[in-house]
Amino acid sequence: MTVHVTKAENGKLAQQITIGTHTLLADVGSEWGGDDLGIDPHDLFDAALGACTALTLKMFASRKNIALEHVEVEVVRDNSEEKAGHYRLKRVLTFFGNLSDAEKATLLEIADKCPIHRLMQRPVEITTVQA
Repeated sequence: MTVHVTKAENGKLAQQITIGTHTLLADVGSEWGGDDLGIDPHDLFDAALGACTALTLKMFASRKNIALEHVEVEVVRDNSEEKAGHYRLKRVLTFFGNLSDAEKATLLEIADKCPIHRLMQRPVEITTVQA
C-alpha cells in the first residue's frame, strides 16, 4: 500500500493524505506555524497503535470465541524527552463483554502482539529518494 501526501488546498502547512480510497488531513497547531486543520502527525502515529490494538483484539477474540463485545483503547503520549530520543506511550485498555479474569489477562498479552506494537519496538529502515 502506498501513502500519498500532498499540500492541502487550505492552510499554511496542512497536508492531504491519500491511502487507497481514503483521505484525511494532517496539520500542526498555530504554535508550530500551522492552522490545526487536521490531525497532528504524532497523533496519527499514536492512533496507529490504538487502532491496531483494538482490531487485533477483536479478531483474536472472535477466533477464540471470547465474548469481547468491544474494546476501548486510550493512548497517552509522553514526549517530554522526545528530543533525547525517548518517546513513551501508555496504552489503557477497557474491555466490554462478559469476560473472565483469565480472558482479560490473555487479551492484555495479545495487545502486545499487534503488528504496529511490534513495529514500534524495532528499528524501521527508511530510505529517502528523489522522484
